[in-house]
Amino acid sequence: MGMTASKQDTEVMAEINITPFTDVLLVLLIIFMILAALSAPPGFQKQLPKKNNTPQSLNLKQLQHSIDVEVTAKNRVYIDRHEVPMDKLYQVMSDTIAYHQKHINQGYNTHVSLVADLDASYNTIIKILDAARAAGDDDVGFVTQ
Repeated sequence: MGMTASKQDTEVMAEINITPFTDVLLVLLIIFMILAALSAPPGFQKQLPKKNNTPQSLNLKQLQHSIDVEVTAKNRVYIDRHEVPMDKLYQVMSDTIAYHQKHINQGYNTHVSLVADLDASYNTIIKILDAARAAGDDDVGFVTQ
């Protein structure tokens, strides 16, 4: 019997198994998603300014009557020193802005000055801003120390 060498495949196989690579990428994706959720803040962190009770020196231009809105720690809303129930906030804000626009020649202006307690609900602040916008007034400012 003679020995004959069988023809062996001399070609290189070019197949790559990507299943383990895909598994590693999916595990990394899950890890990054969990880390991103843990590192992100849980919600909007508000830091409203504290109310300044010391008297300020005012000039004549500042004596114009703007719309004063105050929010207490218990979420009570006062517009021009009158308490407003939350269900009538939009109507009272609209009426107040209309009144100020009507009496603009008497020193009134439509600037909304918002003073809020640190413990006031952010939802209440948003409702006040939305009520002013719905009434057609975008001139709102937060009063700070």
